[in-house]
Amino acid sequence: MRKWMMGATAALAGVGLLAGCSNGSDAGGGDVTLTYGVWSQDETMQELIDTFEADNPGIHVELQVSPWNEFWTKLQVAAQGGTAPDAFWMLGDKFQVYASNDQLLPLSDAISDAGVDTSVYPEALVDLFTYDDELYGLPKDFDTVGLWYNKELFDAQSVDYPTSDWTWADVRKAAEELTSPDESVYGIAAPLNRQEGFYNTVAQAGGHIIDGEASGYDDQKTQAGIAFWTDFIADGYSPTLQEFADTEAVAQFENGSVAMYYGGSFYAQRFYDNAELRDKIDVAVLPAGDERATVINGIQNVGYAGSEHTEELEKFLVFLGSEEAAAIQAETGAVIPAYEGTQQAWVDAMPEFNLQAFIDQVPDGVVYPVSANTAAWNALEDEMLPDAWNGAKPVSEVADELAAAMNDALAKE
Repeated sequence: MRKWMMGATAALAGVGLLAGCSNGSDAGGGDVTLTYGVWSQDETMQELIDTFEADNPGIHVELQVSPWNEFWTKLQVAAQGGTAPDAFWMLGDKFQVYASNDQLLPLSDAISDAGVDTSVYPEALVDLFTYDDELYGLPKDFDTVGLWYNKELFDAQSVDYPTSDWTWADVRKAAEELTSPDESVYGIAAPLNRQEGFYNTVAQAGGHIIDGEASGYDDQKTQAGIAFWTDFIADGYSPTLQEFADTEAVAQFENGSVAMYYGGSFYAQRFYDNAELRDKIDVAVLPAGDERATVINGIQNVGYAGSEHTEELEKFLVFLGSEEAAAIQAETGAVIPAYEGTQQAWVDAMPEFNLQAFIDQVPDGVVYPVSANTAAWNALEDEMLPDAWNGAKPVSEVADELAAAMNDALAKE
């Protein structure tokens, strides 16, 4: 599994990311104000800030919320222009771009000085936010991927529910049995998804997306992980890419037209809030291929290298990665907090679902594959892989061509 990791690793009125990092002390009081950029807000965020401020008199934190569809554009411009927030949320697939351009505050020394034991977080998340042996953040929350299934549809065809012992062969057998002759119900959804789809099965096959500075798409094991999905469409057990373009895969699972869906833990709250769906579905760990694996991803709190208050910023970032902060987040049930031992509140928040399945897979977590310019080869995946999903070309041919194009892109990083 380590091979996989080698490449890694409601807006507020009048407030936006471009407001930038604080540039001095508050008038008359000598206090410091830090800015904190996020893409969503609830009472938990303010509770975190209030708790930190109570323990750190003289340090104030101003929350800046930008909607998801604006957050990254604003952050890119602000980081380049020297006006980024002092602290902000970061995702693994974006991280190396900022770290490699010296826009993030190195935190290894601050984490060590604070006595933080990073083993309390999933190892894959720590690896994901490490660049050139330097750690730039502490995990906030994480998500893994599970096999969601519709119990009603399974019962109708007398198919046994998925268990932790399921393998790829079991998924395939169930998909065949659950697919109706008139295709009003498909056994499984096989969309062209990275985090929830083929990145998992590539790892389960023993393959890899990127190894150092080289593509793994020309590896036969990688190609087997892709063929896991394309075979479902070719055999008529899944809707086609065009059908997914018309109605996204998760929506087809929700409306009962597909019986199984590889979906992230982040869908738990959405499914739970759907009163008509809640009692019909459940989730299990991902079926095993040659290996057990699930993509693990999450949000980290990072700091801006251009902040004028690095000492105070380091204190805030260390707090955000603490057990106390994780416990506050766990109370909402919205996300799985990254700190070990604080996840039970999330599991208990939706007892109708076997949410423990997502926690149980943490030891099998593999890092979402990234590099310093992930966007370049992600674009190549988007451009070339549909030919395999549509059956226009064999998986091996598409993957070999993708590997060559990806290696060219990596050589330019």
